[in-house]
Amino acid sequence: MGFIMDGLDAEGYDRTYSGRTLVARILGYFRPQASLMLLVAVIILLNSLTDTVLPILISRGIDTLSGARTLLGAGWLVAAILVSSVLSWTFNFVRQRNTARAVGNVVLNLRLDSFSAVMARDMSFYDENPSGKVVSRVTSDTEDFATVVTLVLNLLSQFLLVLLITIVLFYIDARLALLALLIAPVIVIVALAFRRIARTTTTRARRALARVNSTVQETISGISVAKNFRQEQAIYDEFSAVNQQSYAVNLRQGLVFTAIFPLLSAIAGIGTVIVVYFGGLAATRGVVTPGAWYLFVQAIAILWFPLTSIASFWSQFQLGLAASERVFALIDAEPRVVQRDSLPVPTLRGGIEFRNLDFRYTSSETVLSSFSLSIAPGETIALVGHTGAGKSSLAKLIARFYEFQGGKLLIDGHDIRTFDLAQYRRHLGIVPQSPFLFSGSVADNIRYTRPDTSDAEVEAIARSIGGGDWLDALPDGLATEVGEAGKALSMGQRQLVALARLLLQQPAILILDEATASVDPLTEAQIQEGLDLALSNRTAILIAHRLSTIRHADRIIVLDHGHIVEEGSHTALLARGGHYALLYNTYFRHQSPDYVPGSGFVPVSS
Repeated sequence: MGFIMDGLDAEGYDRTYSGRTLVARILGYFRPQASLMLLVAVIILLNSLTDTVLPILISRGIDTLSGARTLLGAGWLVAAILVSSVLSWTFNFVRQRNTARAVGNVVLNLRLDSFSAVMARDMSFYDENPSGKVVSRVTSDTEDFATVVTLVLNLLSQFLLVLLITIVLFYIDARLALLALLIAPVIVIVALAFRRIARTTTTRARRALARVNSTVQETISGISVAKNFRQEQAIYDEFSAVNQQSYAVNLRQGLVFTAIFPLLSAIAGIGTVIVVYFGGLAATRGVVTPGAWYLFVQAIAILWFPLTSIASFWSQFQLGLAASERVFALIDAEPRVVQRDSLPVPTLRGGIEFRNLDFRYTSSETVLSSFSLSIAPGETIALVGHTGAGKSSLAKLIARFYEFQGGKLLIDGHDIRTFDLAQYRRHLGIVPQSPFLFSGSVADNIRYTRPDTSDAEVEAIARSIGGGDWLDALPDGLATEVGEAGKALSMGQRQLVALARLLLQQPAILILDEATASVDPLTEAQIQEGLDLALSNRTAILIAHRLSTIRHADRIIVLDHGHIVEEGSHTALLARGGHYALLYNTYFRHQSPDYVPGSGFVPVSS
């Protein structure tokens, strides 16, 4: 049993809602569809009336035939039954059509809200939660929500049918009606007994599906690495285990849902036998007419189906509640990056100040402690240090991807937490070490931040890097399709596209995570030429891995475990012979054009 539940724990942002809260939230999404739902309600009422009239007409026909020797007196009943059947079909068609429209509109808005929440979540959210599981909530859970809502509306018509049939039963014979309805509480009690286990099982099934989606997405994203190391079988085995777990959990869910309806049908069958027996005795004694007895038996048959459906649906209703709970948890996830205000962002000069700032990713992982650093407008600084020194963390804080826990971060003297975040990020230009391109053409990706840019402007920007030679090397120039995540281009070409996109944006603050770290020397030279343009007259923070980047910096900041241990120019720091000189001789020295292998340390005068 244990392996079935492994990995199916709630996500960190999951929360438990009461049934009343969930229903209230769901109804809130239906409120804009009030007029359409009112039409559906009227059609449901008319449909239920026609379904109730049909057995009454048949009953009258039986009594008519039993009292007459010919069919002449029953002609009007045949016509009435035909009209009733046609009306029932028509009302049902109109109801289904408008129900589909209402539910479609609700699911559309629910998905828009959930996707908007996905866009609003902080970067730390994606560090902790696999994207496949998030995708599952936006797609699969909203779909399950729609299915159950449709079933709710269908059962509303059955509820009205139960009400009308009950009135008919009491009209025929109150004693037989009470006898039939004695079974109803038993049906309801049995159905409610399944409620908790149905909710728990359904929630686990949704988590299992999310785990399958996450595994598939991760596998496809890393398929090149898997093939490179010939790990296809290992990946298949991992997916097989996850898939087997999903199968086992969904089998348990299926057993829960398939067990309830047969049990309720058996109870209803017992009730039918009792009613048929006592009703038959009443008919033979002349207490009720044969037509009335037929009507009673037909009414009981009609009564049991919606009644058992309503009762058994309470378990299935948990599917919709579990799905909506997961979607609402995603929408309601508490942001970690919290703005204190949303002031308009003026034209930025690019001054940045860290003032006694404390930052940690987790409560046990302190990255920066009482960190202070001032960066003048237009200054280019290079951050160097060992892995884990805090270089990337500083860049992420400036981009406001993460929340700091103490101190201040000022941009042009303004607290970064008071800016309108969307406006502020338009002033930032970020080039990661592995840039991401969206499916589309090279031109589409360059104009990503300014979609209204003309083709001529895009080409001018592209040709300002390396004389445009890289653009001529593309099969279709600016119209070249980049493929999924830019995989149709080389790493160097992707970097050049990302750099052109940055130049078009014209940001006030540039954050560069060494764009030349994984490219060939020719592409590096082209990128460096583009960087010279990008660094001109703007503040730049360079996470340095290459000597060429370091030498372009106005100031080098040497970090060690979240603290500044040295700062200054390349020449001054080498002359000091301290921490930077050691880093240089260990990591950067071999990149120097005058480097001779085996020559020992570069002297401090270099």
